[in-house]
Amino acid sequence: MGAIDAINDFLWSYVLIAVLLGGGLYFTLRTRCVQLRMLPDMLRALAASGSRHGKGIAGRSVSSFQAFAISLASRVGTGNIAGVAIAIALGGPGAVFWMWVVAVLGSANAFVESTLAQLFKVRGEHSFRGGPAYYISMGLGNRPWAVLFAVLITLTFAIAFNSVQCNTMALALERSFDIPPVWTGVVTAALTLAVICGGVRRIAVVNQIVVPLMAGLYILLACYVVATRAHMFPHVMRLILDNAFGIGPAVGGGMGIAVVMGVKRGLFSNEAGEGSTPNAAATADVSHPVKQGLVQTLGVYVDTLLVCTATAFIILCSGVFDCGLTGIELTQSALETEVGSAAALFVAVAVVLFAFTSIIANYYYGETNLAFIRNDRRLIPVLRCATALMVLTGAVLPLNLVWALADITMALMTLCNMLAILLLGRYALRCLDDYTRQRREGRDPVYRASTCPDISDHTPCWPEAQD
Repeated sequence: MGAIDAINDFLWSYVLIAVLLGGGLYFTLRTRCVQLRMLPDMLRALAASGSRHGKGIAGRSVSSFQAFAISLASRVGTGNIAGVAIAIALGGPGAVFWMWVVAVLGSANAFVESTLAQLFKVRGEHSFRGGPAYYISMGLGNRPWAVLFAVLITLTFAIAFNSVQCNTMALALERSFDIPPVWTGVVTAALTLAVICGGVRRIAVVNQIVVPLMAGLYILLACYVVATRAHMFPHVMRLILDNAFGIGPAVGGGMGIAVVMGVKRGLFSNEAGEGSTPNAAATADVSHPVKQGLVQTLGVYVDTLLVCTATAFIILCSGVFDCGLTGIELTQSALETEVGSAAALFVAVAVVLFAFTSIIANYYYGETNLAFIRNDRRLIPVLRCATALMVLTGAVLPLNLVWALADITMALMTLCNMLAILLLGRYALRCLDDYTRQRREGRDPVYRASTCPDISDHTPCWPEAQD
């Protein structure tokens, strides 16, 4: 663990913070704060996201909302419940503030990467495919770099992150129902195979039903806790802000560790700039790349500013954040303090559903990138078995080891993606200007190849719109 911890410290204490926050600030300025300025357009795009633009692929395609649900399933998982608890336990209440910063600045990264994924998507067997590997290969013409990213995201999501999800699920079920972790692993692995063998459309259907329902119920529970402890709200906000800047008691180690934990767990949760959600964004059938870019940007807010903040307020209102517990056990303890044992049982059920939908969404990211590396259908069963095996193994591995390995692979793939979108961001900016112009003219924006003529040969899914 010593070498793993040293690598983690270097990547997260210096490199990732500068790249993520610096890139987010750059795109915030270049897009004229698209993540706030175009919030009405995000809501409008989400409201219309249930329909498909064209005939899809052989009559089958993924709607904008289904693509949003896949990415939200990956975002809204154990990171929102266990990850936030770990951030507060190790980084103090100030970590919550830096999670907010990552969400606001990172949402600009999310807009750019998801717009690029739509722009450079390709046609797959049952849906569109795309993501960083595709826009690195077609937009930058660098296949070795694209393959490196594809390998990293496959290892990160289909393997490492799915171990984290099942690990948290096993801890929650063991604490609430005394279910041995190994049985959690066996059942989850079997259910995972049952869903992922149905392909992206089955994954999308499951996620679009489960994720909004559980996220809504969890937020309502958090609102109840905050409402019953409304008198504590000013104290909680003061605690967050003081600790974020090293003022007051250095709970969790002061400002430095608060920043690191806030950025680390914030990225694990909302995935903005990481390069994962573009894989889901690319599957959507829309008339303009910016539409899905806006929808995916809204997903960052739902994840961090709603669900993560809900968990943070539950923990901080309870006053047990420094009791020595961490992860899902801290969140469950906080709810037992605030609402009673029944609420802790609800969290266990919520974690199971959040984690399971994340597992199947994470698997899809691995599958679409494996297809990029080598489009051989014989490799898909191998990946499915490897995913199920890591789900089973993750249930019984030590918590610290599982999270440390996930942090390293996440950091490396984030660096690959952020450099790519910084180099390709000008195309997303052109798309945004084109979308805005058409909206001002009162039209429903439709992408035309003349917007980016220098890459029209590398945007194969938009031939019908060429001038």
